[in-house]
Amino acid sequence: MEMNDMVIVSVDDHICEPPNMFDNQLSGELLASAPKNLTDKNGNNYWFYQGHIRGLIGLNAVVGRPFEEYGMEPTSFDQLREGCYDVHARIDDMDVNGIAASMCFGNSIGFDGQTFHKAPDKKLALRHMQAWNDWHYDEWCMAYPGRFIPIAILPTWDVDATVAEIDRCARKGFRTVSMNENPTVQGLPSIHNDYWDPIFKAIVDNDMTIAQHIGSGNPAPHASMESPIEAWISTMPMSVAQGVADWLQLEELQKYPQMRIAVSEGSIGWVPYLMERADFSNWRHKAWTRSRFQDVKPSELMKRHFLHCFLWDPYGLKNLDEVGEDNVAYEVDYPHSDAVWPDAPEYLWEQCKILTDEQIDKITHKNAIRFFRHDALFENYKREDLTVGALRAKAEAKGVDTSPKSSGGMKPTDETRPVTSGDIMAMSKKAAEERAVPEPA
Repeated sequence: MEMNDMVIVSVDDHICEPPNMFDNQLSGELLASAPKNLTDKNGNNYWFYQGHIRGLIGLNAVVGRPFEEYGMEPTSFDQLREGCYDVHARIDDMDVNGIAASMCFGNSIGFDGQTFHKAPDKKLALRHMQAWNDWHYDEWCMAYPGRFIPIAILPTWDVDATVAEIDRCARKGFRTVSMNENPTVQGLPSIHNDYWDPIFKAIVDNDMTIAQHIGSGNPAPHASMESPIEAWISTMPMSVAQGVADWLQLEELQKYPQMRIAVSEGSIGWVPYLMERADFSNWRHKAWTRSRFQDVKPSELMKRHFLHCFLWDPYGLKNLDEVGEDNVAYEVDYPHSDAVWPDAPEYLWEQCKILTDEQIDKITHKNAIRFFRHDALFENYKREDLTVGALRAKAEAKGVDTSPKSSGGMKPTDETRPVTSGDIMAMSKKAAEERAVPEPA
């Protein structure tokens, strides 16, 4: 196999939702009360919903910028590459990056629908959440059937409404739902509470996959406000281990052998150690902990239920046998700052040279298609039209521009010392202070 022969599916990307996303889904009072994209006195965009202001528009949507501008947080749509919010431009950016299919988490509403969870009027929030799901499926994913993996968000503050929405979305065509790995941060019971039993059953009954995105429930801690921000960036993926360890103890994993959980932006190098440590802890402590792991090892359930996603992890791929070649998928993270665009194939191929052709096929697309039940990719396109070489040839014919573009934004500091966690926090605070709750109409 050569690099241009690969078929790549990215299982973690993001959408900076366009201001008009509800226009075709709602009308009248429902449209008037939906989340709004507003502009502050400095010309910066932000989202407002039910008294809540959503932070910076870009969420590190810095793809296509020079590296030295990555710390300049985008604050308006005109500072973003069009592929961040326009589905047609996104396809162009996928083609030029050799990406056959993509699963896109939301930004303006949070990875798991945080905006709606914070809303005081939950009846209204439910209807707007449903409209987001419909927009995501009808206008984003179905604009190019097969090129996107639909992912729904859920109103988990209401069990009955959640079960109903799971059923509705499954009928619509969704096979993946986004969930918070630690719902206690939303004021909900822990995943080990009976509260979740009907929800997990509905997910399994509909053959859906649970996708969990880093930072939703267990944020990576900053050591101190004086710590260089690079320290936080370096350790961020490993913070996922806390949530994975918790979900590994979920009773439903033993009750439902077919249950599937995908972990986004966590990478894979730490996975063998967590399995090893979980097995050791179980062996040494199960006599007194009343552990559910009596006849099965934690590592066995990890390989049965979890999909781990990586962007750059040569160490993890060197230990692919330990992680499980059926348990790994690739992600680009477009348009966030870790995203390797437009040269993802080059970086991926550099890591994959030690693998067999079958292993490469598994981690580049086969595992993703199987885990997310995304047969639509090959139902709508021929394999030869989805390779890196074929997609890039199409992008070249269209003249997709990939040259770095300076587009401004908010800088964390003008000093020459290392940028710290405190600088980033102060930048976010300053941006928030420039935004105000709009006056009632």
